[in-house]
Amino acid sequence: MPATKKLVIVESPAKAKTIAQYLGDGYEVQASVGHIRDLIEPKNLPADLKKGSLGKFSVDVDNGFEPYYVVSDQKKKTVTELKRALKGADELFLATDEDREGEAIAWHLLQELKPKVPVKRMVFHEITKDAIQHALGNTRELDTALVDAQETRRILDRLYGYEISPVLWRKVGPGLSAGRVQSAATRLVVDRERERLAFVSAEYWDLATLLAPGADAATFAARLSRLGGKRVASGRDFGDDGALKGDAVALDQAGATALAEALRASDVPVTVTSVESKPYTRRPAAPFTTSTLQQEAARKLRFSAKQTMSVAQSLYENGFITYMRTDSPSLSQQATNAARTQAAKLYGAETVPEKPRVYTGKSKNAQEAHEAIRPSGDVFRTPAQLEGTLRGNDWKLYDLIWKRTVASQMADAKGSTASVAITAGPLSLPGADAPQTAEFSASGTVITFRGFLSAYEEGRDEERHGSADEKDAKLPPLTEGQSLVVAEVEAKGHETSPPPRYTEASIVKTLEELGIGRPSTYASIISTIIDRGYVTPRGTALVPNWIAFSVVRLLEEFFHDLVEYSFTAEMEDDLDRIAGGDADRVEWLKGFYFGRESHQGLRGVIDNLGEIDAREINSIPLDDEITLRIGKYGPYLEVAPGADPHQTGDTARRINIPQDLAPDELTAAKAHELVEAPVQTDRVIGINPVSGKQVLAKDGRFGPYVTEAAPEPEVQADAATGEVVEEPKKKPAKKAAAPKERTASLFKSMDLATIDLDTALALLDLPRVVGTDPESGAEITAQNGRYGAYLKKGTDTRSLDGEDQIFDIDLAGALEKFAAPKYGGRAASSALKEFEADPVSGKPIKVKDGRFGPYVTDGTTNATIPRGEDVEAVDFDRAVQLLADKRAKGPAKKPAAKKPAAKKPATRKPAPKKKA
Repeated sequence: MPATKKLVIVESPAKAKTIAQYLGDGYEVQASVGHIRDLIEPKNLPADLKKGSLGKFSVDVDNGFEPYYVVSDQKKKTVTELKRALKGADELFLATDEDREGEAIAWHLLQELKPKVPVKRMVFHEITKDAIQHALGNTRELDTALVDAQETRRILDRLYGYEISPVLWRKVGPGLSAGRVQSAATRLVVDRERERLAFVSAEYWDLATLLAPGADAATFAARLSRLGGKRVASGRDFGDDGALKGDAVALDQAGATALAEALRASDVPVTVTSVESKPYTRRPAAPFTTSTLQQEAARKLRFSAKQTMSVAQSLYENGFITYMRTDSPSLSQQATNAARTQAAKLYGAETVPEKPRVYTGKSKNAQEAHEAIRPSGDVFRTPAQLEGTLRGNDWKLYDLIWKRTVASQMADAKGSTASVAITAGPLSLPGADAPQTAEFSASGTVITFRGFLSAYEEGRDEERHGSADEKDAKLPPLTEGQSLVVAEVEAKGHETSPPPRYTEASIVKTLEELGIGRPSTYASIISTIIDRGYVTPRGTALVPNWIAFSVVRLLEEFFHDLVEYSFTAEMEDDLDRIAGGDADRVEWLKGFYFGRESHQGLRGVIDNLGEIDAREINSIPLDDEITLRIGKYGPYLEVAPGADPHQTGDTARRINIPQDLAPDELTAAKAHELVEAPVQTDRVIGINPVSGKQVLAKDGRFGPYVTEAAPEPEVQADAATGEVVEEPKKKPAKKAAAPKERTASLFKSMDLATIDLDTALALLDLPRVVGTDPESGAEITAQNGRYGAYLKKGTDTRSLDGEDQIFDIDLAGALEKFAAPKYGGRAASSALKEFEADPVSGKPIKVKDGRFGPYVTDGTTNATIPRGEDVEAVDFDRAVQLLADKRAKGPAKKPAAKKPAAKKPATRKPAPKKKA
């Protein structure tokens, strides 16, 4: 009897490799490497379909919104290999992830492979032997409702983007895009910058005070709370308009200074008026969901959302954690037992509460896995046990997940919080009708039982009004009526701060609170708005670019509902209802696109846009005289006629905005400063003695530079009359392409106002020939590039230590550079490595540093090391995995320009099977 074979298909090669270890003989595990097919671009549709109802979107909006799918060129080889594997199989297991995306991948595989053998849907939330064996014994049917929800999302995004993006191209700029979630996220960042632009800072003063029970006793900090019976204002008492709210009194510099002087007097009585103590209890945070993991990794590890998901994906596929896309904080019974057992063993039985903690999520979402992100297995491996297995960022993220999971099942931290009220005075203050009393407060928390804090403490986002935590201050034993002394007192001025810009952590938190997008999409949302040029990261802050203001303004004015946060969140709820089988895909899409009673529909909005004034959309008045314009080549200022001190003629002058100036820094005052600054005119440095051309120093959009220009022709005059002598007009010759004038950027150390002719000519003559290599005969040149100054010899390059070396280095110095290892500095820190032969190619593996970052190569296949992954942590197994993943993806190919040779009808999805 012939041996049977079962084919298991997962998404990634790494997962396939891990699962294959647990299935053993009789199973073949293959990877689809994500989706095998997608909606075709309309331009690539067969010619006979381009003019029909499919032609605009590759979605038949007139016939049930049926999509037209194709297998991409990159996946044709993968599909061929999967079909070949299926031929020898007697059973097919579709083991893609258990979310909408994974269910859709499984459905597409089913549609394309057309198996004639039994098909089973196999799902699991962790890759351990027990979990895989359990999944094999508990397969199910494909969930067509989940597929419907994912297909609806894909079609919705196609309709949204393809209808609105062309409006942006025409009215704002080419290459822009709109999306139901990315546009809402962009609006969040722009709205926060608008708040910062409108913000008016207010000044207030207080006292930095240290008190003590005696002259030689330990001091503690106290906060001035009241003066003369009236509450003293802090930053929270001011509105964003700079006005004081409520009945608090703001101290000015003179008042605070006078109060500090009065308190320094030795005869001022300072007395404890009350001491209160309250029990303090703090609960542990819930286990990680996708969004809380992204937030905490950003706070504690400085990971981007994209980096967090990349590392988590690797940990999941290699069997270290459970599935990383979930919005449920609940733990399974085995995970709860594992965490409690480990907490008791490591931190003591008293740190574990009598009953297990149960966490429930707020989301009704049907698309995510149903357990929190936690270490895999029924016995957790500690970070210490994995130090030899996991390295770099993999270990850091696992350590974070492990700590959070164990701490979630530990006891509350307990202690007591002491609050002390203190009175100083009476004090004689300038301008006061009578002596006044100053009241201070101090508080501090004493932790008597650390509980979960022994394992983990959750991080916090930036706080607008300061993040000093008085609860952790140390207070000496104090009693009511006790006398104190003023050890130090200083008047201290403050300014209120605008709302903080979003960080990746805080925007993920806000998106989740508003119900926009899903945890699994947050990383791609942030990447999209950065890649589109709408947002630029500055440190951890997300700063909108001016183009984002134009895009958001157009969407708000002409597509208002579509960028409303509540409307976008309702779409997500509707997709959840489709995923749960409670709504019909086609009916919902009809309502969204064609409209319903309470909603006009996207098609109706597009058809009734009216006239959009592009100039108005791209203009932001800063005051009555200056307007910010967002142009094709970037933002600039335009000044009203008569208001520009440098204006000549009737043409309005354009003033470039410095690239490093954030939108909230472009106040009306700053705009006038830029307008009134001395005009930097082109300066003629001299004449190039070789070409006879003028050498000019200029200031351009990308910084100062020098260039050449042909001198203006001399005008001849008659010696007797003084009249201009005109040359006889000649028939114009056929116009030839004008040669491009040479230009060169100035070095960072050079000044546009003082650069001389010799230096300018040296810059224009770059690259400089240093000499000839005596061995190879190749010419060695020194030049400046995008990544700094470097030497070049044929295809070999070496970095220089600075721009000045371009002119200074001689042949001996250049030969010395080439004789040294190319990455000498990195080699010393093991960032450049060599391993044994790759098991597939048989060639030695090397880790190299290329133009776009570090990568792994066997001489044939190059695989980029993911951004944020520590190069030093890449070992042989990781290098083999990266190369295997890259081979599985296949070479990147440009889409073919030619039309498809064979015509085929649109791929239709069969009607969903009724669930039992």
